[in-house]
Amino acid sequence: MKLIFMGTPDFAVPSLKELLGEGYEISSVVTVPDKKQGRGLKTAFSPVKEFALENNLRLIQPDNLLDTGFISEIKKQNPDLIIVVAFRILPKVVFNIPKLGTINLHASLLPRYRGAAPINWAIIKGETETGLTTFFINEKVDTGNVILQIKVPIEPFENYGSLYSKMSQEGAKLLLETVKKVSGNDYQLINQDESIATPAPKIFKENCNINWNQEAIKIHNFIRGLSPNPCAFTVYDNKILKIFESRISDQKSNSKPGELYLFNKNIFVNTNDFLIEILEIQLEGKKRLKSSEFINSITKGKKIILTSN
Repeated sequence: MKLIFMGTPDFAVPSLKELLGEGYEISSVVTVPDKKQGRGLKTAFSPVKEFALENNLRLIQPDNLLDTGFISEIKKQNPDLIIVVAFRILPKVVFNIPKLGTINLHASLLPRYRGAAPINWAIIKGETETGLTTFFINEKVDTGNVILQIKVPIEPFENYGSLYSKMSQEGAKLLLETVKKVSGNDYQLINQDESIATPAPKIFKENCNINWNQEAIKIHNFIRGLSPNPCAFTVYDNKILKIFESRISDQKSNSKPGELYLFNKNIFVNTNDFLIEILEIQLEGKKRLKSSEFINSITKGKKIILTSN
């Protein structure tokens, strides 16, 4: 069984590792071109590239997936399957190349949460359960016939980062099972039910500004769903104030939404109904702190009232 693996972030690495460990032939790993990052503009590799280099796997980094040289190279390798985990949208001319098709691992119970940020949106929307899906890619994004699915609980304490890590490991197991079933022709496809489809679009920085006029539970889930990145934020003293962790109080709000106050070295924010306690934050240009540390850093022991813009 000859596979070509396509992926970019650390979410994809456990899947590639699992396939390699099971003895599958990975003829090539396809990932994004290197990028310049940071103040020094140092060259940064994708996590998938780093793993591929560590394991002496052949790398392809196309700028354009429609490039004739790239397409010719994939055809020349004559793969049985292409495996896609958190990569780019493949053109039909590419995903039709393998004999057995092209399989995608998606971090939701499709057709729910189609799109680039399914884990974030599942938490933001207050779901208590999500899942993972393997399916055959077709021309419409995340709409192909389902091969396998598993459910994954979302614990009340979990944020995007912890759920992401858990799902990357569970996804690797599901993908391995899927490849085994497809290679043995031991599977039944399931059509996606379009009537329950929901979107999970990419989240940009401007989408992360907290609206304090909402109910506390919505704000709390918003913070969880964006922590630790891209991270929900508000504005304090004309600077971005990132909020990484919160907790809903059983006390009703007693002032206008967005007004913050201190009590026993704790920070509380008024919302549309209940107070939210802020547990971990980071002021623009400063390091990430527990709220009590943040209070000490800006008040030097003096009691103050904060108001977010």
